Amino acid sequence: MFLAYLFYYYIVIDFKFNIKLLFKWYLKGAYVVCLIGLVQFISYQIGFEPGYNLFYILNKWRVIYGGNFGIRLNSVFSEPTYLASTISSAFFVCIYNLFSKEKFHLTNFQSLVIVLVYLLSFSGLGQVGVFLTLIFLGISFGLIRYIVILVPVVIIAFNFLYNNVNEFKTRYDGTISLFSGEEFVLGTTHGSSYILYNNYTVALKNFTNNPLFGGGLGSHVSAFDKYSLAKNFMVKGFDYNGQDASSMFLRLMSETGLFGLSVFLIIMIKCYVKRNSNYLSYHWLVSNAILIMILLNLFRQGHYFLNGFPFFVILYYYNAASYKNYVEEQKLLNS
Repeated sequence: MFLAYLFYYYIVIDFKFNIKLLFKWYLKGAYVVCLIGLVQFISYQIGFEPGYNLFYILNKWRVIYGGNFGIRLNSVFSEPTYLASTISSAFFVCIYNLFSKEKFHLTNFQSLVIVLVYLLSFSGLGQVGVFLTLIFLGISFGLIRYIVILVPVVIIAFNFLYNNVNEFKTRYDGTISLFSGEEFVLGTTHGSSYILYNNYTVALKNFTNNPLFGGGLGSHVSAFDKYSLAKNFMVKGFDYNGQDASSMFLRLMSETGLFGLSVFLIIMIKCYVKRNSNYLSYHWLVSNAILIMILLNLFRQGHYFLNGFPFFVILYYYNAASYKNYVEEQKLLNS
């Protein structure tokens, strides 16, 4: 874990702390990934299998069937969830671009491609990213004052997803039922919802035993073997994610306790850059975009450095430092 963060730290140094350029390369990479996803979608609709089944190119990869169009896009990722979480920051920027005269590194066409592929992943985690995007943009532009307008928009968007995206509906219903104390029903309760609930139970017990510092990095695996609710299940598939807890928040709680959770919380709060009309710059956009990715990973991705996650945490930190320097420079110029 230390080496992973150190590696990306040296990348930031090599780019001379040019946060804007690094984030630009991320956005361009997200666009390329989404172009592949668009080809995947079109190929499936016309029945061209080599265009949508990329197993002959990518190892540990498979077609994910489902969604409203027969396929859930995963592009070069093994699962649609990984696609959605990784390009969630780009999705935030694209929504901003489409409703703003100022374009940040992406054209309207490029932004539309990313938004379309993001939605066509039909990822439940991706839908959470949609809500976070609406909320963060609302906060950034002061639309929270117009709560009477914002709340109905969020409710309408939720109802649309709930009634039209079956993957979102089943995951939501399964999660709510389990955390409300209802029993798991094979064939009815969504499997991913149970996996999350199972890891929550394991993490909570491991945390209770070691509340201050947790059980130590890697300890969730042994705790899972000991406390898993699914260890006696005859049906396979419900004991997954024992290594990463299915959620980074749960894994941090289980392995690092209050200390690790506090460190992460401090970074998210102290390094957040809000939109300031007196010092308009790109920093608030980068900050909000990356924070959405961090929150999604905390909610549903438990691997500490999957898909370059440390890079975005480091970028989030140094973006705040860059903004602080920018504000100081502007004050000097205006003094």
